[in-house]
Amino acid sequence: MYHFCTYFDRNYLFKGLALYNSLRRHSAPFRLWVLCLDDATREILSRVELPGTCLISLREVEDGDAALLEAKSNRSWLEYYFTLTPSLLLYVLKRHPSMDAITYLDGDLFFYSDPRPMYEEFGDQSILIIEHRFTPDRAHFAKIHGVYNVGLVAFRNDAEGSRCLQDWRARCLETCPAEPVDGRYGDQKYLEDWPQRFRNVVVVQHRGAGLAPWNVGNYTITRVGQTVMVDSDPLIFYHFYGFQIIAPYLFGQLYRDVPRRQQNLISASYIAELQKAIRTVRSLVPGFNYGLAKLGDRHLLRSLLISRLVLAFPPPATP
Repeated sequence: MYHFCTYFDRNYLFKGLALYNSLRRHSAPFRLWVLCLDDATREILSRVELPGTCLISLREVEDGDAALLEAKSNRSWLEYYFTLTPSLLLYVLKRHPSMDAITYLDGDLFFYSDPRPMYEEFGDQSILIIEHRFTPDRAHFAKIHGVYNVGLVAFRNDAEGSRCLQDWRARCLETCPAEPVDGRYGDQKYLEDWPQRFRNVVVVQHRGAGLAPWNVGNYTITRVGQTVMVDSDPLIFYHFYGFQIIAPYLFGQLYRDVPRRQQNLISASYIAELQKAIRTVRSLVPGFNYGLAKLGDRHLLRSLLISRLVLAFPPPATP
């Protein structure tokens, strides 16, 4: 059984549901722990049938954790969310000590095939990380955002995995800047020295693990039957960083230099799941608009200006 955990608030609820459904399709059997960062997220998810899911409130994780509450008082909400990543992993492992390993997932990941090849690389080692693998024109971003991406990291429930998690938590409690500063960036730049500081670290080589806007240009994306291929490897998961939901029929994808045909091979099933999630949530909370781009926000407008817009047809059915 796969053991995953993630966290998101109501602004990522549609994406979180799409992630869950992709896991259910490709990663069964699994257990997914979801840290609900606001009451609305927990309330809605509790009303949706999500087999294999365990919902956790923010209060449960914070209860009795003085260091975490102190961090909450001295940083922004976004920085606090970054701070929570290792604490959530440790929280789950503490309550399930017999668990062999646990994997953290960002809420904007989406799975296309069984992650087994990635875990075969992991083997019986302690820590699993994935490189950004930036395209040559973006190679300079490694110095700013890090060589490794925090979107998916896995830890064996052993001495070295625990040592790494405790160290990561201590560093995140110290600071988790939302913008790159002094060689740090959120919870992500701390991964930089793990292969040197810890034993039994696996850097995944499978090209279909960790495909993302910043590296998709390195590969040829094709479809063989129902399988999306990354060169000769099946696509395992894509990181939909910066993907904008503008309306149920209109979406924005970052990085226009990626050929539209290749992007469409990747995004079609994700868009279908997002539309399904919108219908599901709005059947429970009519008019729910959290997670849709707010066109009055200058940061989102700037993002949309460098996006490729995708009009999705056919329109989703009325719930």
